[in-house]
Amino acid sequence: MSIFGSMKTAVSGMNAQANRLSVVSDNIANSNTTGYKAASTSFSSMVLPSSSGNYTSGGVTTNVRYSVSDQGDLSYTTSGTDLALQGNGFFIVQNGAGKNYLTRAGDFTKAPDGDLVNSAGFTLMGYPYSSGAPSVVVNGFGGLVPVNVDSFGLSANASSTGSFSGNLDAGADIQGASHVPPTTLPSANTAGATYTSKSSLTAFDGVGNSSIYDFYFTKTAETATSSTWEVVAYRQDGAATTGTSSFPYAAGSQVLSSTMTFDNKGQLTSSGAMTLTDASYTPSQTIAMDLSNFTQLAAGFGATGNVDGNAASAVDGVKIGTDGVVYASYADGSTKPLYRIPLATVSSPDNLTVETGNVYSQSASSGVIITGFPGEGTFGTVKSNALEASNVDLASELTEMIQAQRSYTANSKVFQTGSDLMDVLVNLQR
Repeated sequence: MSIFGSMKTAVSGMNAQANRLSVVSDNIANSNTTGYKAASTSFSSMVLPSSSGNYTSGGVTTNVRYSVSDQGDLSYTTSGTDLALQGNGFFIVQNGAGKNYLTRAGDFTKAPDGDLVNSAGFTLMGYPYSSGAPSVVVNGFGGLVPVNVDSFGLSANASSTGSFSGNLDAGADIQGASHVPPTTLPSANTAGATYTSKSSLTAFDGVGNSSIYDFYFTKTAETATSSTWEVVAYRQDGAATTGTSSFPYAAGSQVLSSTMTFDNKGQLTSSGAMTLTDASYTPSQTIAMDLSNFTQLAAGFGATGNVDGNAASAVDGVKIGTDGVVYASYADGSTKPLYRIPLATVSSPDNLTVETGNVYSQSASSGVIITGFPGEGTFGTVKSNALEASNVDLASELTEMIQAQRSYTANSKVFQTGSDLMDVLVNLQR
């Protein structure tokens, strides 16, 4: 046995415990860092060949491992741009040099230029909705752009689809030529036109102008097996301003004319799909109307309707869904999708390369990066108004600190004993 060898072994033991203590101190220092993943120290022995009757002491080495795949607790905040991940995956972020990284730190705030940036200075990346609903680029980070919440000011969307639903009174009188005495239907657009029921709907053009359309429902025929209704719509601003009736509307005000047929059970048997065409706009605005949910039962008239589009409105805030879609919330209560945030993962997250700023990059042993959208496949979901806390257990770290201290002291005693033996050998020549 070599005395020098035992001293070197003791030195390797002290170095190993010093590394262990460094990891503990790193964990404790980052115990409040958003999305931080605790590190741990593993030890492995170094064995040197020994001859018969002469043992050669080896040493110990350390390896640092990160519990990247362990979920941290969620804490809820008042900021809608604070994001936490529940489940598998990482946010894709970019540094100032344009390099992409992975992170679980979702403490994003709006930078002066409107980009969402976390506390470490990394910008959140996403796919824009500029060309419709985005799809994932599976073989890299192509197509990703910084998520910017200031790039959309006033917004106006033209109406393109709408719907009406409700009930037409089965007991209503028949109008038109069959009425006694005969009456004029709304489609004739003459003074004194009669109708059964009326409702109105507001729609918008591409620059945010609103138009109100008056819908007239008129029962025109009835047999033992079916009933027929006329459906006509006019622009309200074309209505007559004198007399006691809206008729006649100004020329060109009629935007829809169709019929609906019901069976003797009050169910619609004709198509409920109708097209509203407003030629007062250039080019003409068309709205696909769906009236398929109307019934004709022995009850009073009632109708509810809806149409898409919105008037010009300023951005009032940002909302982020569990599926990663970033919506602009406008002052009028409407929303518009701006971006969709993808997630990324690897087959072995614990083997990712840890970088400064609580971010990770791909390593040779982590596996290739796979991207996808939150809530799809094995990917987790995004939680707005929440942050993922560090997964550091302070009680365990303090225990590790005490163990490291004791082991370091024991190794130093071995070194000291070896040193004392060397003194004995040196003093033998005196």
